Amino acid sequence: MGALDHVSHLFDCSHGSSKLKRRKQLQTVEIKVKMDCEGCERKVRRAVEGMKGVTQVDVVPKHHKLTVVGYVDPAKVVSRVAHRTGKKAELWPYVPYDVVAHPYAPGVYDKKAPPGYVRNAYEDPQYSHLARASSTEVRYTTAFSDENPAACAIM
Repeated sequence: MGALDHVSHLFDCSHGSSKLKRRKQLQTVEIKVKMDCEGCERKVRRAVEGMKGVTQVDVVPKHHKLTVVGYVDPAKVVSRVAHRTGKKAELWPYVPYDVVAHPYAPGVYDKKAPPGYVRNAYEDPQYSHLARASSTEVRYTTAFSDENPAACAIM
């Protein structure tokens, strides 16, 4: 049995270093790129349309937003846009203001954000502590709330 175990171990394909590539997942990558004119819009669109795995490209020049859908790596898309266009490109840093607990807190509210959007403070460690409410603030705001009828005896 010892020789048979040794031979079967040599021909075993269930483990080891397989060189198979993992297929990338379908993703939606949103990028912020400054676009001033139709030429800039065309330049940004052409920079990513030729990428392998890209299935759809949407450009919203009013919001300076580029949306790429496909089997791509977000970091590669951002670096390609920056390299091909010569413009500063970054992942979309904004979220709708309905999602954030305190949309007008300093560090979250951004004048440069498109209408209805604020900066995503929970992913940015520089501003995350500013967007969270303190325990005393929560206590005072919930003291007179309609969801907690036992909180206030004055009413």
